[in-house]
Amino acid sequence: MRDIQEQYDDAMFDFSRGDYPGAIEKFRAILKLDPCCFDAQLALGMAYYRLEDYATAIVEGKKAEQLRPTEQLVHTNLSLFHMKLGDKTTAEHHGLQARIASWRGNMTAPSAEHHPDPDLAVNTSQAAPMKLPEKFPDMPWKKRATPGDQPSSHPVNPAL
Repeated sequence: MRDIQEQYDDAMFDFSRGDYPGAIEKFRAILKLDPCCFDAQLALGMAYYRLEDYATAIVEGKKAEQLRPTEQLVHTNLSLFHMKLGDKTTAEHHGLQARIASWRGNMTAPSAEHHPDPDLAVNTSQAAPMKLPEKFPDMPWKKRATPGDQPSSHPVNPAL
């Protein structure tokens, strides 16, 4: 008898080819052997969704939610299933749960000494203070016009 991983791979191959009824049959066989196989349960719900059986997809998605209540993909799928069924309120609830689940992933602040790529680590050294010049250069464009000054006249370019 083949192990569960080989059966799952075979079922996913059928799923990828669009043979959703065949994939459903294989996912159900896997779940008979191991009712706690999360990946098979999640994929089973998606296979029903692809067959446009949204009510059954929701039932199977709820089973996956019982296996892993804080899994982001479970809530993303359930949001999609409920939206297709027309239940926008529940779809928004599961969408929010998916977003919260994504935030749960890594709650620790990154530190400079444990950064995986040293080129991307934050520079914590102090920069030398910038020295201001003692005298600023003249800025002729900021000269104030005196009352006796006449604006200079420029010849008009006839080519323009």
